[in-house]
Amino acid sequence: MACSATLELRLVAEGYRLIAGADEVGRGAMAGPLVAAAVILDLTDAPDGIDDSKKLSRRERERLSVEIKHRAVAFSITRIEPPEIDRINIHRASLQAMGLAAKALRPLPEYVLIDGKFKVPDATCPQMSVIKGDGLSISIAAASIIAKVARDEWMREYDTEYPGYGFATHVGYCTRAHKQSLARLGPSPIHRMSFQDVHSYQYLLDLTGEEDPA
Repeated sequence: MACSATLELRLVAEGYRLIAGADEVGRGAMAGPLVAAAVILDLTDAPDGIDDSKKLSRRERERLSVEIKHRAVAFSITRIEPPEIDRINIHRASLQAMGLAAKALRPLPEYVLIDGKFKVPDATCPQMSVIKGDGLSISIAAASIIAKVARDEWMREYDTEYPGYGFATHVGYCTRAHKQSLARLGPSPIHRMSFQDVHSYQYLLDLTGEEDPA
């Protein structure tokens, strides 16, 4: 099934009007925040070309993000910082971020479509988890676009704040270049220390920093 408003229109037929989609980005990154967005689209005025953000070019995502924000009934963006991700784990952080994004919408949604196979905790309205929802529901896809554009912008800012890691290029994901910078510089303040790849480099730095007992 292609990305469409099929799920939303089924819910409209059931009597729901304010239907939100929620998605997160940055789950698999070693550095930077996890970012979630929620969007209530006007289904009669949704921008053309909305799809899973991973299938779109940067230029397409940035253009659509502007259009979605301009034409949506409501949208919100939330972020969970690395220390909180380390404290509660990435799975809980993902659900928390999407749940907070949905609750931040004004007007509040009557129904929320959540990307993935898990529902968010403490929801204030009915919800449906949709596996690979960012490729099926235009509301979830719209949220994925907004979240991706916002997170990429923040990572480019971090590239200036923490030079040498290449955050503007790999935006925190586990690339060869990122691992090489970690080995050379050690973790930055925005790295997720609970992630094995990051922790192992910190461990190596700790060992090389020890004084020789002899």
